[in-house]
Amino acid sequence: MSEETNRHDVIMIGAGPAALSAAIYTTREDIETLLIEKGVPGGLAAVTDHVDNYPGFPEGIAGLDLAARLQKQAERFGAVIDFGEVTAVHDEGKWKRLETTSGDMYAKAVLIATGSDYKKLGIPGEAEYYARGVHYCATCDGAFYRDKRLVVVGGGNSAVQEAMFLTRFSMHLDLIVRSKLRASEVLQKELQKFVTDGKITVHLGMTTDEIIGDADGKVVKVLGTDTATSKKVEIETDGVFIFIGLKPNSGFLGGQVETDEIGLIKSDTNLMTNIPGVFVAGDIRSSATMQVASAVGEGATAALKIREYLEGHHDIQLEV
Repeated sequence: MSEETNRHDVIMIGAGPAALSAAIYTTREDIETLLIEKGVPGGLAAVTDHVDNYPGFPEGIAGLDLAARLQKQAERFGAVIDFGEVTAVHDEGKWKRLETTSGDMYAKAVLIATGSDYKKLGIPGEAEYYARGVHYCATCDGAFYRDKRLVVVGGGNSAVQEAMFLTRFSMHLDLIVRSKLRASEVLQKELQKFVTDGKITVHLGMTTDEIIGDADGKVVKVLGTDTATSKKVEIETDGVFIFIGLKPNSGFLGGQVETDEIGLIKSDTNLMTNIPGVFVAGDIRSSATMQVASAVGEGATAALKIREYLEGHHDIQLEV
């Protein structure tokens, strides 16, 4: 890779709503911007069935459609999305060096917007049957289970939303909740309609202990424990969808960027990290609200702060 192709004004790590929003602002200011994405542009929003609380869409919008619109708008102004992975970020003075799967790249400013990933249960059978009966994305894999029985694990907003979505395909769905439902009252009321119609059975106070498959490698049942009686429970199923929360995608930073106790990245009021010129926005930022609308707003703010930073560093020269 030549010096000309590996140097950039701004490199954004991730291409979710925060980064795409930031890229719209930087590119409109003629700031050359590269986004490096290891998965799907749009992040978790792209694999969310329906976003119902994003301003400007009174009927809601499919997550994939919202992500596509953000991507198209950013690219229209000149943002470039490369698919690859950043494995480390190094502070080399006024230039930041990023180790990537395409080789080293340099940027005058960096925006970390890597978001979060799905938490795992860590139980027997979960890893063994991943993508062969165990899933973390209803919109990605729900259609494979038309007229089948399904289990959804989790009690928060995402679990309830995805469980209701999956009833479009399943003949019946069991929702396993470790303690009690933590979803919003609005979602709980909506869920009750599916329970009344017999489409969903809710198991409160039940742990998920093991996922069992057959000789053909297909998931056939889930083993759990009723925490009130300590009795073992078996639920027959053709697939398991797990929605128990998110974990921050910050491990690749290797401690060079300061994080809080759970791995979310700390920032000052300008959304800058402890490394000058390295900014953060979206779900990966400590104290973030984990909402698409706020991620987009943070992306716009980060872009404006990046512009201010670059205006104060006109003398940056590449030294490699």
